[in-house]
Amino acid sequence: MHLSSVMLELAAAVVLLLFAISLLRSGVEQACGAFIQKALSGPRGGIRAAISGCALAVLFQSSTAVAMITAGFAAGGFIGLETGLAVLLGADLGSALVVKVLTFDLHLLGPALLVAGGLLHLKAGSPAVRNAGTAILGAALLLLSLKMVGSATAPLSQSAVLPTLIAFIGNDPVTAMLLAALFTWALHSSVAAILLILTFASKGIISLDLGVPLVLGTNLGGAMIAVWLTRGQPLDARRLPLGNLIFRGIAAAGTLLLFYGGVPAVWLPGASDAVRLVNLHVLFNAGLVAGGLLLCTPMGHLLKLITKAPVVEAKSLRHRDSALDVALISTPALALAAAAREVLHMGELVSRMLEPVITIMQNPNKAVIGELQNLDNEVNRAHRDIKLYIAAVNRGVLDEEQARLGMELAEAAIHLEYAGDVIVKSLLPLAEERLEKGKSFSPEGWGELTALHSTVTANVKLASSLLVSPDPSIARLLVRQKERVRRMVQASSTQHILRLQEGVQASVESSNMHLEMSRALKEINSLVTTMAYPRLIASGDLLESRLTSAA
Repeated sequence: MHLSSVMLELAAAVVLLLFAISLLRSGVEQACGAFIQKALSGPRGGIRAAISGCALAVLFQSSTAVAMITAGFAAGGFIGLETGLAVLLGADLGSALVVKVLTFDLHLLGPALLVAGGLLHLKAGSPAVRNAGTAILGAALLLLSLKMVGSATAPLSQSAVLPTLIAFIGNDPVTAMLLAALFTWALHSSVAAILLILTFASKGIISLDLGVPLVLGTNLGGAMIAVWLTRGQPLDARRLPLGNLIFRGIAAAGTLLLFYGGVPAVWLPGASDAVRLVNLHVLFNAGLVAGGLLLCTPMGHLLKLITKAPVVEAKSLRHRDSALDVALISTPALALAAAAREVLHMGELVSRMLEPVITIMQNPNKAVIGELQNLDNEVNRAHRDIKLYIAAVNRGVLDEEQARLGMELAEAAIHLEYAGDVIVKSLLPLAEERLEKGKSFSPEGWGELTALHSTVTANVKLASSLLVSPDPSIARLLVRQKERVRRMVQASSTQHILRLQEGVQASVESSNMHLEMSRALKEINSLVTTMAYPRLIASGDLLESRLTSAA
């Protein structure tokens, strides 16, 4: 077989491998959105965070996807630096475990998954089942692509050129590791890169001695992907992948010195070179989790030291300069970036207004209610200023993308202003009514309202993350949360009516308050969810209209 034919088949197999990973990731993301948010927003300890990251990477088949979502959460302010580093360390281990499973003999599993996934995707009546079918189809195509890679690389073992090239690289392990890192970064998938290396090793094309630096290089390159993808994001988002890269760079260099400093690679467990290499991959990441969890706090201090935020002149704690700089209006790109910062500030204000609502409802306080009403005045002022600022920018010459972004920011400001109005005009009056009349909720009803408030508050923060992260998975997660909130409100209303039928006195007294509070929280959630729609339309995940075309 000609070399050109071999390379074409190999390229097709690699593209199918990347597509399969993307399809599986998309299906899992659609089917498990609630779990993703709970896993990332829940953990506080290092071990729990690492386990959450590991589980998400197994679901996504990608540590990079987990890194991007975690960076978005960090930019939104509701995951800490040390916790985020632990999540990323666990995600890399999860990705390594996925690779280990894929090296087993799964030739019968592929056709079974293809049949099951295809039927679920084509025949399912509910979106959840259809998304599960998509994920299963992705797993089936992943196994098929690996078989194609094996078939395409078989003739390479007879090539006269390849041994010379491999021998040249094998003489310099540092160069081999760096080339593997660059190759992994170019593929944007460490799973795909390591599977290719293992396939070459199983065919005898790559020796164990060369495979060691290549495996270490894929681990280094996998961390480089997230650093590259977050390069334009806020400082809090960029610190996490950078810390992960530093961890992996130090560990990769140390492991390479270990193997080429006198420790033979044959001590690795396994019956073949391919098995030894995949075991090295798992052991490397497991060791990095064990050591990294102990060093997350020092790494956090180091990251803050080397990535310091700009020093600003000390001012009153209540003073804040507007980001809307009139001098930037003639430069649309800079002006829209300033508008985005001001919209983000609006989101933070609405979040500050919403968070204490549940406490105020439980223990009404006139002074605190007044403070929240004052915050709404700030929200209204910011909305007015943003609207006028973007109108001034639109009078200039904008390209299509800038015009779209300006409209998206203006609409986000409108929705956030409406959300603030719902808090002030619907929720705070309920607190005042409870202060005056002393009405109480039933324990069951209060538990339902508390859970609903917690979910909506998290979604407001998630919506703010859209302004600082380009990852469409955050937008998809936010839209899925809308359906979750709808179900929570519906279930709470049903349970409330049952309590009324049973004559529960507390439910009878607080009936209007319960239903109005549920309705208000649902409305706030719907308003912030609309901020995700432009992002999903731009990425092709949402149609601009659900109407069918006229016949």
